[in-house]
Amino acid sequence: MKRVYVNEQWCLGCHLCEYYCAFANSGMKYMATALKGKPIYPRIHIEGDEKITFAVSCRHCTDPICVKSCIAGAISKIDGVVRMDQNKCVGCLTCVLVCPYGALSPNEKGVMQKCELCLMNSFGAPACVKGCPNRAIVYEERGDA
Repeated sequence: MKRVYVNEQWCLGCHLCEYYCAFANSGMKYMATALKGKPIYPRIHIEGDEKITFAVSCRHCTDPICVKSCIAGAISKIDGVVRMDQNKCVGCLTCVLVCPYGALSPNEKGVMQKCELCLMNSFGAPACVKGCPNRAIVYEERGDA
């Protein structure tokens, strides 16, 4: 299965992946309308310091502990992709506590969100990958995760 991978040696720490992610999941037609003057809620996050930066997003684990721990049944794995049903999420944050990668975060309403590989929007591939100016984020097959 194809997944998002980060080549941290190429990451500039520019945060463009966060903006492209937030825009792709906004449901709006224009980036400026979707993001200008508003707090963004991306499903990918840049972490690091002045020496190294890298993007953190869902790894779509083979045996995801977030699915097992979700008390509301809001997280499931469908065709290899770990998905979040935001209508079922009760905002208990259990998934945040158990995820070893820090891949889940609340949206503007306090409901949990995570990377779903942009399968539900019209980008065709993850928006973070398309928006990365240095190609530090890739979407490819690398065997089992």
